Amino acid sequence: VQLQASGGGSVQSGGSLRLSCESSVSIFSLNVMGWYRQAPGKQRELVATITDRGSTNYGDSVKGRFTISGNNDRNTVYLQMGGLKPEDTAVYYCYADRYYDGNYYEYWGRGTQVTVSS
Repeated sequence: VQLQASGGGSVQSGGSLRLSCESSVSIFSLNVMGWYRQAPGKQRELVATITDRGSTNYGDSVKGRFTISGNNDRNTVYLQMGGLKPEDTAVYYCYADRYYDGNYYEYWGRGTQVTVSS
């Protein structure tokens, strides 16, 4: 499974960005897809995830500002980010996991930089 992330960039505080993560396999074959982020000097943290049934989960710091959604036809998950703050500056990583052939697998895409200026 390969995950291709796109959509990062620079934006001013209060602005919006949309990240995309395209999977090389049907997202129905994945258990969870989503996003984590890592700021300099900090641990990687959960941003948002969505299950194959459409259930979503958000990190506390982004609730109410970010929305995760999926497009099954395009095997793509989106992260719509609004009300961006400088503390949202980080490298954002696309993530997926699945159970396949009796085993559990995790997959990570290359990170995409999001920079929010005050």
